[in-house]
Amino acid sequence: MAMAWRRSKSKAKPVTEISEIAIPPHFRCPISLELMKDPVTACTGITYDRHSIEGWLQRGHTTCPVTHQELRSDELLPNLVLTRMIQSWCDAHRDVGVEHIPTPKIPLSSPQAEELLSELAFFGRRRDAGRCEQLVARVKALARESERNRRCLASKGVGRALAATFSAFAANYVELPELLEGVLAAMAAVGTAMDYEAASFLAAPEPLNLLAEMLRHGSLAARLNAAMAVKSLLATTSSRTTSELVSATEGMVEALAKLVREPISRQAMKASLAAIYYMVSDDEGAAESVVEQGVVPALVEVLTEPERGMCEKALAVLEGVLSCDRGRAAVCKHALAVPVLAKRMFRVSEASTALAVSALWKLCGDCEKCSREAVQVGAFQKLLLLLQIGCDEETKEKATQLLKFLNEHCSGKNIECVDTMDFKGLNRL
Repeated sequence: MAMAWRRSKSKAKPVTEISEIAIPPHFRCPISLELMKDPVTACTGITYDRHSIEGWLQRGHTTCPVTHQELRSDELLPNLVLTRMIQSWCDAHRDVGVEHIPTPKIPLSSPQAEELLSELAFFGRRRDAGRCEQLVARVKALARESERNRRCLASKGVGRALAATFSAFAANYVELPELLEGVLAAMAAVGTAMDYEAASFLAAPEPLNLLAEMLRHGSLAARLNAAMAVKSLLATTSSRTTSELVSATEGMVEALAKLVREPISRQAMKASLAAIYYMVSDDEGAAESVVEQGVVPALVEVLTEPERGMCEKALAVLEGVLSCDRGRAAVCKHALAVPVLAKRMFRVSEASTALAVSALWKLCGDCEKCSREAVQVGAFQKLLLLLQIGCDEETKEKATQLLKFLNEHCSGKNIECVDTMDFKGLNRL
């Protein structure tokens, strides 16, 4: 039974004149039943559209969808003859709205990825900068081509190869800026988290000094990619030692803080916030350094924005800096800090709720001024509501303690914590 290929709505003709064209059955993918744009043949001899059969395999299937035979290999061979036939058919029907299908690019194979990365490692050890620059450019181009290429490169250890190359030439940034910035761009293009071995190459004095230098004085792209590299490094190791090493690198905290205060892009700001979060979570000294760089006002400003991801990261950093005396003092001084935290107790996510409660708990534990402000902006009522609708155990414990703080600081001071009409009909806790 022939399917129909409907051409897109034409501005020149009404909907009633849209024509239908019968697609030859052998041009249709057996899985999606749509016209194949990248026909590939499995080891069983059946041809599918690449997107459909790869999705089938990624979902854990090990048999051919048509023959039900065991797929002894997941290698998919491009069916170039069928591709040309489909292109010719599309070209022949252009006048009725069928679009030309471009020749698909053949994805990277596992042996090709392995050979490419082996070459990069080999020439890196030989300090052949020219050849390494060519190979890094090749990795970046392949990663930008398709998600399949990125997965293939990641499975063969692209993070380790790129990190090793960056480390090998880190001392020669002045002579080799294109190579070293290209390595970071390739890391960003691949987009996968680095492993411990890759992180170990970057967690050394020379690479860290270079990352800080790029963050301070590099191009916009270099600054973004350097921030992403630092974030990946800290996320991979998640150790106090690495956090202290990174935060102790000259200019690192200053540069990351500047990307938060004066963002060059939202992506760079998110990466910088994440990197700062990992540092302040493990190192009180880093938290004090971050506060010294004037990050608190920028964090509060971010919390006024509606974007969920950005708010969560800003809340995480703000909650982290509240672990040090200087951080609490800086947040207490900001007129909008308490109102924004109370507002963010809801409307964002469960993670944001937990972070906002924890931040208020740290602020109000020993600060009467913050307690009074929290009550005035409705935090007491929101905490009661939170306990009513439910939250995790740690947040529940902090919310309960926070309610006690508010009562202790505000009782007898002509501040009404709860308007009973606000909770008429609310079940007892």
